[in-house]
Amino acid sequence: MINDLYETHTDLALEANNGDLQSLPGIESSVSEEQGIKITKIKVVDEQAARKIGKQKGTYVTLEAPGLRQKDAKLMERTRTVFAEQLREMIRSVSEDRLAKVLVIGLGNDRVTPDALGPIVVEHTLVTRHYFEWMQSERDSDLRVVSAIAPGVLGTTGIETGEIVRGICEHVKPDMVIAIDSLASRSLERVHTTIQMADTGIQPGSGIGNKRKALNRETLGVPVIAVGVPTVVFASTIVNNCMEMMKRHFQRNAQNSKQLLGSLHELAQEERLAVFKEVLQPLGNDLLVTPKDIDQFMSDIGQLIADGMNDALHEQGDELPFTKYLN
Repeated sequence: MINDLYETHTDLALEANNGDLQSLPGIESSVSEEQGIKITKIKVVDEQAARKIGKQKGTYVTLEAPGLRQKDAKLMERTRTVFAEQLREMIRSVSEDRLAKVLVIGLGNDRVTPDALGPIVVEHTLVTRHYFEWMQSERDSDLRVVSAIAPGVLGTTGIETGEIVRGICEHVKPDMVIAIDSLASRSLERVHTTIQMADTGIQPGSGIGNKRKALNRETLGVPVIAVGVPTVVFASTIVNNCMEMMKRHFQRNAQNSKQLLGSLHELAQEERLAVFKEVLQPLGNDLLVTPKDIDQFMSDIGQLIADGMNDALHEQGDELPFTKYLN
């Protein structure tokens, strides 16, 4: 196993194995583009490949839309549409029942902005379970029974998130779970521009290296789809990326690039990463860094994911037939 000093932490499947996945046996991948959004689908089909890249067996779908950082309203609308289509497809792959009951879990800490994606999405999720409890005869064939909760974090509740979710599942008995969480990336370019979906479940806290008990089919007894967005990058990763960009810049524009960078010029990226992690150790291990406009971004991306998920779950969107009873 590679030493942790040489590993660049990432929650994104497409960044595993330094992004070189096509050369690995046991992994099927494809790349396409729809409405200006890059779609990467990765299927890990055997245990050996799963161990190699540090991911679970299953399907991972990643959407990349770099323009999201520029708050392009039209691009955000297109991204919502594509996200809804891909999520709908994944939901159908794990459950043939088009009216399967869904429990949405918003993971994270609503008091820490980069970790608040889950609670924000839950706030905007269109929940319907209570309506069906009241008016069972009014159930429409185009609507699902949806419930949602943001269970908080261990430091606030004193209870493992997995324990809370298992207890809810035992009582509510959903047919599937959709878990929303913030992620960590090893690429600056993918922070705020990428959405990942996976049918493998999720480990709460994995984005900051604080892994809790997994939420998956084995622990909950139902399929678990994970949806996440990279909101943070480790400081060592940023420094390493900057050094690589400096190296390429000096090679293009200076004849003495080796002298300018010294011995760092000769080191491989993994070795440089180990050096930067060691330097950052006195500061309290590695640092997590998030962009300065994180507040607005979390609000925007949380709304986008909630709207796309609502579209994927409810064929009629906001036009619910029982709203006449609520006025």
